[in-house]
Amino acid sequence: MTSPPPRRPGPVARLSRAAVALVIAGLVALTLAQRLSPVSPWWLELTRYAPYPLWLALAGVAVLLSLACGRRWILASLGTLVLVATLTMGWVWNPAPAAGVPALRVMTYNIKAYRAGLQPEGFGRLAAEIARHDPDIVLAQDAHPLAAPRVADDAALFGARERHRVGQYVIASRYPLRDCRAGRLEVRGDDVGTLQCTVRVDGVDVDLVTVHFDSPRSGLNAARREGLDGADEWRRNYQDRLDQARLLARQLGPAQRPRIVAGDLNAPEASPVVQTLLATGLRDAHSAAGRGYGFTYGQALRIGRSFLRIDHILVSEGIEVAACTVGGGEASEHRPVIAELRLPRP
Repeated sequence: MTSPPPRRPGPVARLSRAAVALVIAGLVALTLAQRLSPVSPWWLELTRYAPYPLWLALAGVAVLLSLACGRRWILASLGTLVLVATLTMGWVWNPAPAAGVPALRVMTYNIKAYRAGLQPEGFGRLAAEIARHDPDIVLAQDAHPLAAPRVADDAALFGARERHRVGQYVIASRYPLRDCRAGRLEVRGDDVGTLQCTVRVDGVDVDLVTVHFDSPRSGLNAARREGLDGADEWRRNYQDRLDQARLLARQLGPAQRPRIVAGDLNAPEASPVVQTLLATGLRDAHSAAGRGYGFTYGQALRIGRSFLRIDHILVSEGIEVAACTVGGGEASEHRPVIAELRLPRP
């Protein structure tokens, strides 16, 4: 007696399988391209700024559709959901730091002083956020008041730390600062500059650099509103950040002593913008010792949640990263990044 031939899937199952296969292939290809591509064309770079809930929603739809497709399809779609929630979104999980070992606590923070100056308690919230983490060194961006009705009181914001201010930048340190200087970072006539200082910590000289690359806002808005017609604006916008990173990398060169580069780089770690700096021998503190996603931006947008990690602390070889966390998102559009660093012995 012969067994009946297997039932052919119906049209709904066939359509579901096609949709699930398309979503899985697209999300896997996107993740591999974002993580492994040696070059990043403008369209691929644009995907790095898409809200990650979009990719999660697509993976979730694939899971639901796979319920009509069979066990293998369910497992494949669940695996894709895990891929998106981890590798695509940049999730890391490093060991917990050893307790009781002293470390240098460094914070980078885009404080958006102009916006704080428009709010009655704006600077108070910034000061409370900084005090909550009690960093030894703060590297701040967007610290200029511009035309705000209230101007920041540096002593109230940064406490008793020694401060050096140039343009939008402030470096505040519990350790004496020396050799502070402004650097030029001019691309297409726009100079975002840098602020660089040297600090001595327990007999070890450390170079500090804070920088704020061009915002992607104009390019993203052009792409969102005009579609392909806005691609040229996005390409220019992306190229400016990449050129700024290349110029800074050439200026810095290989580190001759411990170096910390921190700021609002306006690009995720996998972007060629950040990779250009990492190629000089720097490491990203969150990737080295963070836990979770470490998102620093997005909570002030319509989505209401942080979904981009565009603020970074980068350290040179020889500096051990014991821990890296992000702070709150109430005082500024950006969350601060805080790293516990152990310097090499003198």
